[in-house]
Amino acid sequence: MYHALYRKWRPLTFDDVVSQPHITTTLKNQIQSDKIAHAYLFTGSRGTGKTTCARIFAKSVNCANAKGGNPCLECETCRQADSESLTDIIEIDAASNTGVDDIRALKESAEFLPEQCRYKVYIIDEVHMLSINAFNALLKIMEEPPSHVIFILATTEVHKVPATIISRCQRFDFRRIRVEDIVSRLKYIADQEGISLDDDAATLIAKISDGGMRDALSLLDQCIAYSETIDLKTVSDAAGIAGRDYLFNILDGIFAHDITVVMETIASLYDMAKDMTRLCSELLEQMRNLMLIKAVPGNDTVMCLPDEYKRLEAIANQTDMGNILEKIEILSECNENLTKATSKRIELEMCMVKLCTFGNTAFSKSTSIPVNQTNYKKAEPINIEPENATDKEPQQTSDSVEKTIVQEKSKENVKPEVKEQTAETPKKKVTTKDFVPLDCWEEIVERFKSECPSAVGFLSESRAFIYENMILIIVKDAFDLKMFKLQIADVNRVITDFFGRKFKVSVKAKDTSGSANGDAEAENNNAKSASPVDKLIEKAKSENIDIEIK
Repeated sequence: MYHALYRKWRPLTFDDVVSQPHITTTLKNQIQSDKIAHAYLFTGSRGTGKTTCARIFAKSVNCANAKGGNPCLECETCRQADSESLTDIIEIDAASNTGVDDIRALKESAEFLPEQCRYKVYIIDEVHMLSINAFNALLKIMEEPPSHVIFILATTEVHKVPATIISRCQRFDFRRIRVEDIVSRLKYIADQEGISLDDDAATLIAKISDGGMRDALSLLDQCIAYSETIDLKTVSDAAGIAGRDYLFNILDGIFAHDITVVMETIASLYDMAKDMTRLCSELLEQMRNLMLIKAVPGNDTVMCLPDEYKRLEAIANQTDMGNILEKIEILSECNENLTKATSKRIELEMCMVKLCTFGNTAFSKSTSIPVNQTNYKKAEPINIEPENATDKEPQQTSDSVEKTIVQEKSKENVKPEVKEQTAETPKKKVTTKDFVPLDCWEEIVERFKSECPSAVGFLSESRAFIYENMILIIVKDAFDLKMFKLQIADVNRVITDFFGRKFKVSVKAKDTSGSANGDAEAENNNAKSASPVDKLIEKAKSENIDIEIK
């Protein structure tokens, strides 16, 4: 049976591990000096050697003929460990053994002595997948394990591992493997396999693998199946990524604000079944190169092929750093959105339009379309009859106010905006005619059904009216008013989430006296006897606005 390259060429000793000398040296010294800890935590991104080092360490501590901290690979223990038949080295996949019962079984088996080795080693892979109860069950035995037991925990998401577990382990952080180290390893394996691998192709594979040796070997395996002679075109075709010419055509079109060229190139790549997510990642990488070339010319950290540097340098000389940084932000957002996009092509094309239009004077900012606007339809005048409403003139009676609290003023397709006013701004006269029915109130009430179901009952027959940053809600009766007071915070939250900003909210019951009115922002002993209109007036005064009720 054919063995994948990453399995066939998995390192068998610490000396074969690539780009992790800070870890392998420490582990070898511990084995040589016989200062072995009872628990280790290996963390790092995928394909950096966590599980491999765990297996090598398990072999070395049990090898009777260990040399310089490395296993001899010749004794019976090493041979059985390499064939995965050694019963004293137990590998557990935490992703499929997440429960507390699995850990209890582990604790019971750990009490027994090793069958043929010095140590019984438990390698728990993807340990962050364990449940909270499983972690709690693991705590005690990890703190004081039997002298013959060693735990090695491996994870790619160490932030999900409880601090109580981490504190009981020696932690080793695996770094991403450097591009040059991956290239060297790929060339060595290709020579051993009799495969022709170009230096540029090996470099491209190393960059695509993003610091993971397993990813690099898997892609090399895929390229070998595609062609025995591996060059740049082979890698691009096998990996489903854009060829370098396509990539630079897009970059040239973006900085030349040529949407036609960019869209035609994207269409061609899509027709050839190129991966849109990979294409976006490549563009983002090239934008990073442009940023580095612009910031520090000649920087060795620029990730590109030798013949590409001059082309990138030419593009960088035509623009400024601000333009490059803006495009990096747009591409980063697109790269994140592509993972959940229904149509990756549309998402990428939207990104290309943004990239091409940014900084182009042909597209005026004034033509941008505002979003999240709430439109209020034109409505017939409606009279609301709140009781005991008073004007700021003390001689005005409540009877005269009842007939004129709110009259509809036609407003069409306008979202109320809060206007900043300074001390020098003339005060604005606001009358009850300025309050209009809140046309989207039914939609807001519908939202309460999912976000605050307990509020639906007392809002089911309510009406709402709005002026600028003030909303007046009329509920059916005194009971609804009382319930409203109990859920002021929830009502305010839903209204704020709906509009994206805060409002001053007052409430009035149809058949109650002014003493039953409530306010959604503040309630005190004096405010309990005030009507909604009184409170609107007081809050308007704090905003430097006068309300005049006639």
